[in-house]
Amino acid sequence: MKVELIAVTQPMDGKMSEALLERAGRMCYRSSKQGEPGRFLQNRISEGHESIIEHACASFEISGISRACSHQLVRHRVASYSQESQRYVDMSDPEFVVPPGVAENHAAKEVWDGFMAGVAETYRQLRAHGIRKEDARFILPNATATRIIVTMNYRELLHVFRLRISPHAQWEIRELGLRMLELVHSVAPNVFGALRAELKSQYPSFFTNTAW
Repeated sequence: MKVELIAVTQPMDGKMSEALLERAGRMCYRSSKQGEPGRFLQNRISEGHESIIEHACASFEISGISRACSHQLVRHRVASYSQESQRYVDMSDPEFVVPPGVAENHAAKEVWDGFMAGVAETYRQLRAHGIRKEDARFILPNATATRIIVTMNYRELLHVFRLRISPHAQWEIRELGLRMLELVHSVAPNVFGALRAELKSQYPSFFTNTAW
């Protein structure tokens, strides 16, 4: 899995996105004092006044996640998505995401490898017989790796993180959420800091692992 933060909303004056959010929030209260977004944003978010953080968005380029994971991601509708198309991209040499439970079980991994090799060979044979990519893709499993660019506003990101970074969420989208949170926190710490601090105690191994 690879996750990159590729764009964030920036005001015309060149300030960071949190300055825009502070301006939006102070507009609501007719408060003229600006330039200290930190405490102001933290207070508004803790009060539940999250509509002001809809004015900023972040875009991520994500690769190496499974179609099973992307299907969960795109259910969040307050967002924009551009995903690699299996109708147009040749998948004769597909990559597959292996669940940890399979990877750690030698016997299961052998079964997995045999099945996936057969999938790839079947796809190549279908293409060799003149079957179009849009039809040959029907035999590809949910484990097939995909690429996607996603743009969400900060409020929707908070919602996604709260829902998907959970012990009840599937392992892959939970890891995706953690990576996205860590990246966007670097540009908007006053928006995402409280949630990150809460999750840091739940997933300490993630936040101490810099390998990803």
